[in-house]
Amino acid sequence: MRPDDTSADHITEAERLLRTAAQYPEDREPLLLRAAAHLELAGDRARASTLYDDLLAATPPPENPHLVKALKAANLWEYGHEAEARAIIDGLRAATPTDAAAWEIIAETLESHDELESSEVTFTTAVTTLLRSPDDEVPYPAQSLLMGRHRVRRLLALPHDDWDVLADRLHRGAVPLDELHDPKRLWSLGSDDPAELQAEIARLRSELGSYRTALSRPFPVAVLLWPPDELAELLAAYPELEAEYPTHEAHLTDLEASLRELAAAGTPNLGIVQGTVPSYEAFAASEAASPANPDLLPQYATTLAARGRATPWPPARTSPCWCGSGAAYGECHGGAQP
Repeated sequence: MRPDDTSADHITEAERLLRTAAQYPEDREPLLLRAAAHLELAGDRARASTLYDDLLAATPPPENPHLVKALKAANLWEYGHEAEARAIIDGLRAATPTDAAAWEIIAETLESHDELESSEVTFTTAVTTLLRSPDDEVPYPAQSLLMGRHRVRRLLALPHDDWDVLADRLHRGAVPLDELHDPKRLWSLGSDDPAELQAEIARLRSELGSYRTALSRPFPVAVLLWPPDELAELLAAYPELEAEYPTHEAHLTDLEASLRELAAAGTPNLGIVQGTVPSYEAFAASEAASPANPDLLPQYATTLAARGRATPWPPARTSPCWCGSGAAYGECHGGAQP
């Protein structure tokens, strides 16, 4: 089942898996893990956490308790239980699991919450725990750890070491890892040269492969926010979108109203993603679509959310408003609306 299926579909699939687990107790662990994943996708994170607890408390214990704990920590952090998630992650790092997946989940959880230094330390600990030296043969599960470590170290602007060289050697994509993980790389070349455009599309497709795992995890239902300068540039380049954004003030008002409507309809896990013209044009190129097509805007927002770019909504009333005005949310867009 694809991640963009409806919440009801995910709940139905989770219930089916739970019934199957009751009929086939010998397969209980993988079935409950799949059910928990569907519950997370449906936004029922509390129930997913309960399934992880059930597995950890079961007799006999799960075959891979470290993996279950890692999944539980990632889930807890996503629905506001950061302190408990951190405690589980600290315990896992101290336990030095031998399972690459558990390490990867907690390292990516830290990365997705902008804990880049901690994520890099976790990736490095995992690599040095599971691999004796860069000269040894690398098991397939550990290759993802090397790639993730390389990505985080590029974000931190750290120099290459022997493990990064090994990651470069193992990478089979058409685009080198240094370029793929370059945080400053533009998504669009702004060139009319077909060869250059094709090269950029190849880069984007290669980058998409790095996010396939992330796309299978829950991500917010996100609404797109354009900063003033970006919106002006967007409309100058694509005046066809003026009907969507008559003014920047109207854009901000409509954004808050849309989020409130989604919340009133019971949609969980809402967020805001900030767009830029270069990344939007690159996304359009990867979809073989025109940036002037307004139907592409929600798809772009969903992709940014899947990449971990979303800011949760609503903020606390005393926190700065999401619009960037500097005022408290309760005194800005969080106030009463007509």
